[in-house]
Amino acid sequence: MTYEEALEFLYNSLPVFHREGAGAYKPGLDTSRRLDALWGFPSHRFPAIHIAGTNGKGSTAHTLAAILQCQGYKTGLYTSPHIFDFGERIRVDGAKIPREAVVAFVEKWARLSKQHPALTPSFFELTSTMAFAWFAQCGVDFAVIETGLGGRLDSTNIISPILSVITNISLDHTQFLGDTRAKIASEKAGIIKEGVPVVIGETDAEIQPVFEQEAVKKEAPLFVAAPVEAEVGEDFNFYPSTPFGPLRGQLTGTYQKLNTATVLAAVERLRAEGVEISDEAVARGLSSVVTLTGLQGRWTRVGTNPTTVIDTGHNEGGWKRISEQIAASGVKEVALVCGFVADKDLTHIFDTVRSIPAIRNIYFSTPSTPRGLQASELARKASEAGIEGMVVPDVNEAVALARASVASDGLVLVAGSNFLIADLNLLGVSPE
Repeated sequence: MTYEEALEFLYNSLPVFHREGAGAYKPGLDTSRRLDALWGFPSHRFPAIHIAGTNGKGSTAHTLAAILQCQGYKTGLYTSPHIFDFGERIRVDGAKIPREAVVAFVEKWARLSKQHPALTPSFFELTSTMAFAWFAQCGVDFAVIETGLGGRLDSTNIISPILSVITNISLDHTQFLGDTRAKIASEKAGIIKEGVPVVIGETDAEIQPVFEQEAVKKEAPLFVAAPVEAEVGEDFNFYPSTPFGPLRGQLTGTYQKLNTATVLAAVERLRAEGVEISDEAVARGLSSVVTLTGLQGRWTRVGTNPTTVIDTGHNEGGWKRISEQIAASGVKEVALVCGFVADKDLTHIFDTVRSIPAIRNIYFSTPSTPRGLQASELARKASEAGIEGMVVPDVNEAVALARASVASDGLVLVAGSNFLIADLNLLGVSPE
């Protein structure tokens, strides 16, 4: 196979959630365990940090991986979805899994699948096995593993981590995880393991009892992240007072102070478990996470005059944080380019958009994925919610119009589905 043929096999012969939605969702761990056994149980061959949550788990995972790298540990990182290239999902010390390793894995599965016709994995189940196998092959010292959807029944939940992290709980994927934050918290709490410490990034009276009950049942020490003071800048965030000294964060946005608090609490727990992590490694990892791990799409500035930002906020919690960021920036004029997948509940997102007075122009675009909500349909739904805008299906054309519509001191925000961000080819937004 070529690399392109291997990806074609993964996308077209397996149920793929990020393309098909609910029809590709396969809750349960049996298939993942059977795949793990076929590859010699690679999930057991490295210490792991397991991360779940509605928002912030990608930023948290990348930052923890960067800190471990800076300490000198060979570090695996498994996240999803990718934006530009499949290899973004599986990294060792920031380097994407080589294309030839992807091909070798897929070719092996193509052979094994004939011997095990009853074993029918989803795309995520197979790629999780690919990640575990690559980390084991590389001999990583640690792996940071992000859940795909939920926690209790997520394919990654076959690992036995040394630390569990739950970033926060918001309404998303309610058709699978439950229609209340407490129900969703219960699913995310499924990553808590017997005797393994768990760090909770954000909590409140509705969901804290859920975490406490699960932690007590599993005899797992539970720790809630302490808030950190932050000075939010355009190019970096500054944290003047932390247990590790003053820190500068390469990730920008007001919401990163919440993720940073979660990361620092996780580092404290890892230290308590005997993992050597210096203050210097924390400082270097936090200040160079994008450089070290290739994280994309978290309030990432991709253009100036006017400032143009991309953000993969695609649920209620993500848009609440976008709203806070716009308010904190003091910008008076915002042009919004947005697009979503068809099964996304947009009610709360529309509520947030209406609450941002700086938004003057809105452009509705279509993400290029089979699940993409057509721009015209998005515009219709928005209009029913009292939001008017222009239908411009191609996101690049929409960005050009948006940039021309605001003054040089305004803001162009491109936000929504990862697939929308992946379609960008202007302003230097491109694969690594």
